[in-house]
Amino acid sequence: MKIRYLVAWFAMLLVSVLNGTVRDYSYGRHMPELSAHQLSTLIGIVLLGAVIRLYMRRWPFASARQALGVGLFWMALTVAFEFLFFHYLGGHTWSALLENYDVLAGRLWPLILLWLAFAPYFFYRFRL
Repeated sequence: MKIRYLVAWFAMLLVSVLNGTVRDYSYGRHMPELSAHQLSTLIGIVLLGAVIRLYMRRWPFASARQALGVGLFWMALTVAFEFLFFHYLGGHTWSALLENYDVLAGRLWPLILLWLAFAPYFFYRFRL
């Protein structure tokens, strides 16, 4: 993968950290944790979509296959970062980390991962 795909992922990581910080220090203090998580997820999808779209306008993908490959790369980096960083540096247990994947309990984190994986293809395919 080209270095610019990794740079774009770091930009998305920064946007995601800022989104979480805003949640924790503003509206997250005034609503239930699950509701704050869900709202933050939806805001994250919009923000990440904006970053991906800006990135694609600057460096368009050559093919749908490339767009999908980069999206899957970004998703894999995100999952690896989440588990490695938050377990080894953040001290979260594996079970606590896996709780974010429980859609039946209202956790929407998997939507972020799906969006990262398929948004580049979506934007490429529909030329947005």
